[in-house]
Amino acid sequence: MDINEVTDELYGLDPNDFVKVRDAHVKEARAQGDRALATEISQLRRPTLVAWMVNVLAREHSDDVEKLLELGEALRDAQRHLAGDDLRTLTTQRQKVVRAMARQAGELAIDHGHTASENALREVGQSLHAALADPDIAEQVRAGRLVTAVSYSGMGPAGMAVVGGVSRKAKVAPAQKKTPSAQELEAARAAVSAAESAERDADSELSALLDEAAKAADKVAAVDKRVDELREQLAQAEQERQFATRAHQAATDQVEAAQKDLTSAREESENARRNLEALEH
Repeated sequence: MDINEVTDELYGLDPNDFVKVRDAHVKEARAQGDRALATEISQLRRPTLVAWMVNVLAREHSDDVEKLLELGEALRDAQRHLAGDDLRTLTTQRQKVVRAMARQAGELAIDHGHTASENALREVGQSLHAALADPDIAEQVRAGRLVTAVSYSGMGPAGMAVVGGVSRKAKVAPAQKKTPSAQELEAARAAVSAAESAERDADSELSALLDEAAKAADKVAAVDKRVDELREQLAQAEQERQFATRAHQAATDQVEAAQKDLTSAREESENARRNLEALEH
């Protein structure tokens, strides 16, 4: 047992099981006389729900996460080289992929018995954006060992901050304002254009989803109406069945009575014939 094995195991667990399993490993390390390992394990922190969602996504959909992180490398390269067209294309692609993967993380959380609020999904998206911008965060995400949600602001790693935590990277002191070059202006315009394009795409996607939701609501209403109608028909059919059952029972009783009458009449007829025969002879 070493710290990497234990860390990998713990951050793959359900958050509700983290502390129990961590403490068990601490006891095991102490029993083996490895106090240094026991201390390291005890210092591992339970991941937040959002961090766990990102970890599960990285572990169960590693190929998709790897493609996303490769997109982050391409974005950073485009920023370094002020490649306006590439930056515009990659930024639009980033917005779409991050939204899709945040929804995927929410579905995974539900599959594992957890609920994912809109706020949680938003923080998952922020953490994925941070991984795209900061190689250190990207490595944590890739390994599935994120402890808490992270956010990113700005054009470089200095803008990263731990959401809900206390540690922050030191921010770079603002440089003296200078006249931007033509390339910088072009890159900035490309970034604005890409962001506006992504906003339009998001608005269109929202409109489409709202239309789908409205259609789904109409379908639910129609099905509910049909269910009510079928329930009424079922209640009526059950009532008719009760009437039919009673009528069948009454008819059965009448048939049995008629059969008894017929048997009695046959016996009387047979007795009468025997009496007649006796008198005639």
